[in-house]
Amino acid sequence: MTDPHVAERTRPADAVAGFLAAAAIFVSLTGIAYRPVRLVPVGILLALVAAGIGGRNARLAAAAVAIGAASFAVGMAIAVVTANPLY
Repeated sequence: MTDPHVAERTRPADAVAGFLAAAAIFVSLTGIAYRPVRLVPVGILLALVAAGIGGRNARLAAAAVAIGAASFAVGMAIAVVTANPLY
């Protein structure tokens, strides 16, 4: 007899999606301080790949996409106001 409360086996893709989402958050937040046009799109792309993989880290990937979008807006605003290079 199987127990319905037993956690289902995790796939290796779930771990990869989690690492990609974490890397996307790091890259996006780094893009706020340094060249937002170069870094933040890479972070958003990583977050979208992590969201496409899905699995148990789907909420983390969705948060990474939202953080990437917010980082782009904030990074561009900071770069324009402080007259730093965009790319």
